[in-house]
Amino acid sequence: MKFYKYQGTGNDFVVVDDRSQTFPISQELIAHLCHRRFGIGADGLMLLQEAEGYDFRMVYFNADGTEGSMCGNGGRCLVRFAHDLGIIGNSTTFIAVDGEHEAKVTKEVISLKMIDVNQIDKTPEYDFMNTGSPHYVTYVSDLTNYDVFNTGKTIRYGEPFVSKGGTNVNFVEVTGENALSVRTYERGVEDETYACGTGVTACALSANIRLGFENFVDIKVIGGQLRIEFERTENGYQNIFLIGPAIRAFEGEVDLTV
Repeated sequence: MKFYKYQGTGNDFVVVDDRSQTFPISQELIAHLCHRRFGIGADGLMLLQEAEGYDFRMVYFNADGTEGSMCGNGGRCLVRFAHDLGIIGNSTTFIAVDGEHEAKVTKEVISLKMIDVNQIDKTPEYDFMNTGSPHYVTYVSDLTNYDVFNTGKTIRYGEPFVSKGGTNVNFVEVTGENALSVRTYERGVEDETYACGTGVTACALSANIRLGFENFVDIKVIGGQLRIEFERTENGYQNIFLIGPAIRAFEGEVDLTV
């Protein structure tokens, strides 16, 4: 099977052109392909499929082989893949598990429109919202030395989240005006990742509520730099864009019978 490897700020994915819908979906196979010792290695696997009325369908699987909720950086990488294949030009409309998405393509970045967010649960300790995937956002100091893995795992598997399928957990440090640094523990990967698109989206909206950051937020993640642009409305947020690079790392072939 021909495969491709794409990454967006270090969030990396195995990508397959599955317009023929012949990929043999199984949790065991996908987990094997994503394994960093015995497979190709990735934070997730994506299929590009045909979809009536859209340029393509995005089907996303977590690194553990389970079908995932929306992945923002994955979406940006799949848009780049579709552009590289010549399926789309400099703009696209596609369908994903959380609904319709639009995106714009330039040589430097992919700008992906995220779903509107109209409900944010705010507590003294954290904010919780769904930006295509569920996200817990909390603010810390000395993020560089923070124990993201153990603290994130405790929250991800703790109540009230574990009974609802768990949550992704974001740790945020304010670094300047309209600027944050973010580290994320991702469910499905069950580890810290170099970036999380739906996660930084949640952090930007949280920063608007708690810190008054307006219109955009620049966010540093382990894998690079992302920007979130948004509009606040009476009911929540709309025209939310996740903006950053998406790059083809390599391509190859893999024997699915092994």
